[in-house]
Amino acid sequence: MTDFPRRGLYLITPDGEDTRQLLRQVAQVLPFAACLQYRNKRADAVQRLAEAAALRELCTAHGVCFIVNDDVWLAQEVAADGVHLGKGDGSLQVARELLGANASIGISCYDDAARAREAAAEGADYVAFGAVFASATKPGARAASLKLFAETMDIDVPKVAIGGITPDNAHQVAAAGADLIAVIAGVFAADSPVDAARRCAAVFGSL
Repeated sequence: MTDFPRRGLYLITPDGEDTRQLLRQVAQVLPFAACLQYRNKRADAVQRLAEAAALRELCTAHGVCFIVNDDVWLAQEVAADGVHLGKGDGSLQVARELLGANASIGISCYDDAARAREAAAEGADYVAFGAVFASATKPGARAASLKLFAETMDIDVPKVAIGGITPDNAHQVAAAGADLIAVIAGVFAADSPVDAARRCAAVFGSL
């Protein structure tokens, strides 16, 4: 099982109906990722299982941590490295029981530092704040100030920033104290996804 990374680019897959296209898209940018989260709100259960299993193999081959969004049972089925949970996606305790002590479990904390501290105290492996910028993926998402990262320096788990992050603003987020930056459209909808992924990863000085 791949441990959750301490820093880097946290790629999240885009919605879509073409599995082959998704796998091609991911394969070309995966070398720049520290972590990949599978998220496809438009897929049915059969497609989700097939895509998650294939992405799990890709991530294993590249040594990249593989996280499943929202779905603990799918994460268990494909032996993912972990799961990401938002409000309404089930409890951290149940996820830990199903996935085991070594699984990486992340919690969406939106703009709430207290929720992040509680999640870390309960055993979360990372916490996520966002939307740090306006997001086309979630246009109605609550805004989260970049000041949250300085305010939560006492939380001893990686802190992920999400929401509207692009190669042009990624440096602001890293400078604010985010350990990882989660990107969907900023990479996958870019004119050159490879260049976008490289630039996002480079803000951490890792490439």
